[in-house]
Amino acid sequence: MTSDGLGRYDSDPLAGDWRAASQRAVPEVLAERDLVVELPSALSGGNSGGNSGANGTADNAGGFVGAVVRVDAGNVHLEDRRGLVRVFPLGAGFLVDGEPVVLVAPLAPLCASTPSSPSTLSSPSTLSTPSTLSTLSSPSSGSVLTPSLPSTLVPGRARTASGSFAVPDARARVARASRIWVEGRHDAELVEQVWGDDLRVEGVVVEQLEGADHLAQRLAEFVPGPGRRVGVLLDHWVEGSKESRLAADALARVDARHVLVVGHPFIDIWQAVRPAAVGITAWPEVPRGEDWKTGICRALGWPHASIADRAAAWRRIRGAVHGFADLEPVLLGRVEQLIDFVTADA
Repeated sequence: MTSDGLGRYDSDPLAGDWRAASQRAVPEVLAERDLVVELPSALSGGNSGGNSGANGTADNAGGFVGAVVRVDAGNVHLEDRRGLVRVFPLGAGFLVDGEPVVLVAPLAPLCASTPSSPSTLSSPSTLSTPSTLSTLSSPSSGSVLTPSLPSTLVPGRARTASGSFAVPDARARVARASRIWVEGRHDAELVEQVWGDDLRVEGVVVEQLEGADHLAQRLAEFVPGPGRRVGVLLDHWVEGSKESRLAADALARVDARHVLVVGHPFIDIWQAVRPAAVGITAWPEVPRGEDWKTGICRALGWPHASIADRAAAWRRIRGAVHGFADLEPVLLGRVEQLIDFVTADA
């Protein structure tokens, strides 16, 4: 060993940026039309966010593979081989020919072609806080990535309010034994308004729980099993909430392999409607202890003293919803996840 401490090395092996030697530069690639892009399952939502059934099937073991059809507002629209279009933020995390890339906007704006029908809509993004397809999807405690969802018009085939391709002259399918449960009437009405066409084609019935407190009893009565799945959508799905505790307790009493409980982070389904759609900048904060819907109406200057006033407020909010682009992406992802779950065990 020499006195300078370098031993058999000619120079200090730890000198300089030694970490960079093991790091690989990820190239930037322009998101040009028809470029085939792959997202690993962790970024596309994996089995929790992958679409299947009427809306397509996720490729690559839960990931998503699609061709670029549009770039706008910092997002890239990818269409898979079944016609399903999903929206993701530009940036890192994509693969091209199996190699990692950073997807960037092309020099010239890449927009959809001129529409042939004013009623056709692009498909929604299902990107939200990742969770695995399990009997109990973890509540999100962090912020949710919310890419813009413009009402992009796509020529050719008509689309439903949820953004999926419409099935011309489709007859409603005989109802499956599997069910989707939501907490209350407003939840059920909003799901029907946006996903009703898809649900009728798939034969999926949406039922009201009348509150998460009834989940354990309803599951015990329903007896989930093969061909009798239950997908449950709960409000206020955050760590430590009453809803998350009730769900965990209910699942412990049944065969949880046939039940999927997910939720959105909002106190009420009203908040799942984008404020801009309603003509406000944001949903007001309601002081603790005040009835939430009454507080919302009061803060917005709407009539709020009676049940009739609050019912009128909900009609006003619902009337502002014309399709998936008027809803928050976190709700879109969760409803599609439930539809996939209850239709996968036909």
